[in-house]
Amino acid sequence: MTLHEEAIRIETRRQFFRRGATGLGAAALASIMAEEGLAAKDRFGGLDALPHYAPKVKRVIYLHMMGAPPQMDTFDYKPKMSEYFDKDLPESIRQGQRLTTMTSGQTRFPIAPSVFKFGQHGQSGIEVSELLPYTAKMVDDIALIRSMHTEAINHEPAITFVQTGREIAGRPCIGSWMSYGLGSLNRDLPTFVVMNVDRAHPKAGVQAISAKLWSSGFLSSEHAGVALRAGVDPVLFVNNPDGVPANVRRQMLDGLSELNQIQHEKLGSPETLARIEQYEMAFRMQSSVPELTDLSNEPDHTYKLYGEQAREPGTFANAALMARRLVERDVRFVQIYQRGWDVHNSLPEVLPAQCKWVDQPTWGLVQDLKQRGLLEDTLVIFGGEFGRTIYCQGKLTATDYGRDHHPRCFCLWMAGGGIKGGTVHGETDEFSYNIVRDPVHLRDFQATLMHLLGIDHERFTFKHQGLNHRLTGVEPARVVKEVLA
Repeated sequence: MTLHEEAIRIETRRQFFRRGATGLGAAALASIMAEEGLAAKDRFGGLDALPHYAPKVKRVIYLHMMGAPPQMDTFDYKPKMSEYFDKDLPESIRQGQRLTTMTSGQTRFPIAPSVFKFGQHGQSGIEVSELLPYTAKMVDDIALIRSMHTEAINHEPAITFVQTGREIAGRPCIGSWMSYGLGSLNRDLPTFVVMNVDRAHPKAGVQAISAKLWSSGFLSSEHAGVALRAGVDPVLFVNNPDGVPANVRRQMLDGLSELNQIQHEKLGSPETLARIEQYEMAFRMQSSVPELTDLSNEPDHTYKLYGEQAREPGTFANAALMARRLVERDVRFVQIYQRGWDVHNSLPEVLPAQCKWVDQPTWGLVQDLKQRGLLEDTLVIFGGEFGRTIYCQGKLTATDYGRDHHPRCFCLWMAGGGIKGGTVHGETDEFSYNIVRDPVHLRDFQATLMHLLGIDHERFTFKHQGLNHRLTGVEPARVVKEVLA
């Protein structure tokens, strides 16, 4: 007996009807109805049960600063630390916190006050480092959370946890969950797009990055993020091979689709349908991607917003501008990974370069979205995977220091639809080491993000291996309503 025959023999009545309900006929009918404007919702795909309620935003731009920006040098001003220079962090503050292998061998934990000045800005008077003058100009547009915290103490599990809800790889990331639940707003571009930007300074520490951070995990592969690269070939394997004209490619895809449909009728694998859709998406992207990445029609005032580096592929400014162009074309979830924030040493030299690399482009992105009327239904997020220690890693001098990983507190801000601008939520102690008011766990942040998209995080699940999985996991998570308008 073949595997196919065995699958038919053991198929239950319930499995048969479930497979029929999700077969090619239903998929084809839904696709036709959507294209003709007969679908109930102005989107392609997604779950009928979503959104649970009216969303505040339709699209998300997530700016992830890989390596973890030091909160006390950027958004969490601690002036009293100047009195503690080179004094050991009190044990009553550290409370036996576990250490990374990079500082576990130190005999001392000397406090390193920030060498950068802070000032109050906007009507809200939010304190921001001198390293971020452009961000300081828009504090009345952002909600700053100073009390984020997590469990992970090393980059790999911490970044994985931010993006997937677990420290161990293999689960869907945020963008994939949104693609699966809410579907696409644009049939000719992916629902979820990812861009990677390298460090701004040669001494900046970098972390390895891989596609698992935009993986669809146990969801269908069609929900995985599509990497948009700098250069002449933005998306791999989209363009036709040399000598293959568009009409030949179309004939090939039609034939391949028929073969995949035969395969699906035999085995009923949903991944076969996903493969068909991915081939079709790639064909449509042959015209949509070149138009997307062609910046020749952008006016000069665009580059005054983002900075002249926006003309250069591979820069953060260019990625930020591309993010605006993507959401302008109704791409639902855009993720930018900016590396180089792992400041274990040479912080006073490295951090200014990193901040300058992202400061104006981030401000320009928010202003650009605002003037185009896109900010009211787009959410912009800026943050890392954890914070940094107030004590110095390695040798401390009056002009040089480094900081180790610190999961107990860090900063994250949001701007856009549904966000209460000019808000500061949460507070840390005078050492920026422990949270003393309104803690926000990463699960709370994830629940809040989904809430803004119209999703109740407790009701949005996917059954896999007998369990009903959700992005926020099984532990308690709450929507941070204090930062919502």
